[in-house]
Amino acid sequence: MPTDVVTAFVRHGTDVLLLRRSESVGSYPGRWGGVAGHAEGDPEAQARTELREETGFGDADVELVRRGAPFEVDDPDHGTWVVHPFLFDCRRRDAATNWEAAAHEWVPPTEIRRRDTVPDLWRSYDAVRPTVDSVAGDDEHGSAYLSLRALDVLRDEAAVAADEGGDWERVAAVACDLAAAKPGMAVVRNRVNRAMAAADRTPSGVEAAAREVAGEAADADDRAAASAADDLRSRGVAAVFTLSRSGTVDAALRELAPGRVVVAESRPGGEGVGVAEALAGDCDVTLTGDANVPAAVAAADAVLVGADAVFPDGDVVNKVGTRAAALAARDAGVPTVVACAADKVAPERLPVEDGDADALYEGDAPLDVENPVFEAVPGRLVDAVVTEAGVLDAEAVGALAAERREWAAWE
Repeated sequence: MPTDVVTAFVRHGTDVLLLRRSESVGSYPGRWGGVAGHAEGDPEAQARTELREETGFGDADVELVRRGAPFEVDDPDHGTWVVHPFLFDCRRRDAATNWEAAAHEWVPPTEIRRRDTVPDLWRSYDAVRPTVDSVAGDDEHGSAYLSLRALDVLRDEAAVAADEGGDWERVAAVACDLAAAKPGMAVVRNRVNRAMAAADRTPSGVEAAAREVAGEAADADDRAAASAADDLRSRGVAAVFTLSRSGTVDAALRELAPGRVVVAESRPGGEGVGVAEALAGDCDVTLTGDANVPAAVAAADAVLVGADAVFPDGDVVNKVGTRAAALAARDAGVPTVVACAADKVAPERLPVEDGDADALYEGDAPLDVENPVFEAVPGRLVDAVVTEAGVLDAEAVGALAAERREWAAWE
């Protein structure tokens, strides 16, 4: 009779946690695997139990990203396993393993293809790893996060192509699809183009370049957040208004530790609700409706937002509602600060994403409906664009835009 088991991959940044099974376990000692165990009852609940037992990561540390379809693995020594794969994002990297693991390492997932692993470990990862479609369809995460997922896809597809004798054209097609996956998110396109421009024209070269760019990108995002926190601290900011979801803003707020944060609900999508919930344990948080933004901004010391793109002329693209917040900030005499990595500077003006009209109005009256998701905020309303290199002036923005046009020339 088949035995149900869970295999959970824990991801931090662009690395996953691999465990080398100890000599005390009943199957596959010495081999590398994910967090695993017999599935008794609900597989997701069991995956979370195994995470707590084998890594010390609890529900507050991890977020379920994807659950893959179960599949069978036939082993002449152990019978048939029914594997239930899971992928979790983890906020920490300090795994505390138990007796089941002799060692553990954070590695790019492509290392799975090069190690002595439990059976079909890559198949488990393949069932939950990011794809072009998952990047294009993700409306929950910020653009910095999605740029890392795009580099994950490029790295993984390049590794598979290298192992299967694929050529440059095969990987280049994936890169083009990724660059087009989020047309308004400059950082997704820029980081894919940067990896392709740096690589030699081989799949293995692209894999290596994607890994290097991803590592530098994650570091840049962290330093941009620290730089934004320093900027706000220098302004004596104690109460911050924000909207939408930005990993850089979230990290900046956690480092700044202001006395109060006000978060707009951020329609359409309402991702501000989740942002407020995530911050609630760390500071005094107020969730407010979008219609209350002017009053909320007037009671704050600064507006802090992320960006999906910074255009060469200094205009900033972010979630709809940002322009209203910036106008309210100018009226109230408080600064509007944009926190983002320099890779969000776009080579040219990009399209600004529209929303689904039916989500706003499904009636049959003869009227036009506008339900934008993002908008371009004039640069004159922005007091500072803060990146890992500090505050960008107009000359720096222009120079970065030119560099990104050079990256795009690989095509």
